[in-house]
Amino acid sequence: MPTALITGGTAGIGAAFARRLAAEGYDLILVARDKTRLAETAEELAQRYGRRVELLPADLADETGCAEVEARLRDSDQPVDLLVNNAGFGLNAAFWDATLEEVDRQLLVNVRAVLRLSHAALAGMVARRQGDVINVSSVAGFTPGSRSGSYVASKAWVTAFSESLGLELAGTGVHMSALCPGFTRTEFHERAEMDMSRVPEVLWQDADDVVAAGLRDHRRGRLVCVPGAPYKAIVVASRVVPRRLVQRLTTGVRRRML
Repeated sequence: MPTALITGGTAGIGAAFARRLAAEGYDLILVARDKTRLAETAEELAQRYGRRVELLPADLADETGCAEVEARLRDSDQPVDLLVNNAGFGLNAAFWDATLEEVDRQLLVNVRAVLRLSHAALAGMVARRQGDVINVSSVAGFTPGSRSGSYVASKAWVTAFSESLGLELAGTGVHMSALCPGFTRTEFHERAEMDMSRVPEVLWQDADDVVAAGLRDHRRGRLVCVPGAPYKAIVVASRVVPRRLVQRLTTGVRRRML
């Protein structure tokens, strides 16, 4: 049976990946910090889908935690067929108001963990000439942010990294892609203590729909997936509209909504 390792696999898009992949017949390795929630999620998935669920409690901002997940990905006796780098978080503060520790931790999870876990997984996948990596990025990475510069930059990196490596992996039997959702109904904004009440309903996405789109596009060989017509339009506009106008529009829209 194929095995998928999912970071941040107990909530939001990560949990949606876990449900979808378990239903497809994958055994799972779930990575998260909360041991209790990991155990509850594993029991629920095992009972509902009859799949083996391995628990890997780890804080990806911590050197030891990240190294433990890397070691599991390098285990050739128990290979991982699909890596989903989903863990990540935002900050509800201007860059200069957030502490340096908070911003550094964000980059460790959003960027360093994606880099290191991808590196750990790819050597074995390329040697076996099969494997998949999906990195959960964000449509925010395509446009400048008026309040979340470090988050936007981290997601721009994830998208560029995934697309570039996806091209480099051509012909190896291994495929990497970036999944770039917009506003998705998860715990993400609640954890960051962000008031999202002004975001129009048309812009909200369901986590299960986001995952379905991401898997579909990945399996079609696409390097970047942007689910939802409104967000596809935003990405196209960000590439053709003059940069100064994009900056003004982005700032105006985000101020009204947030």
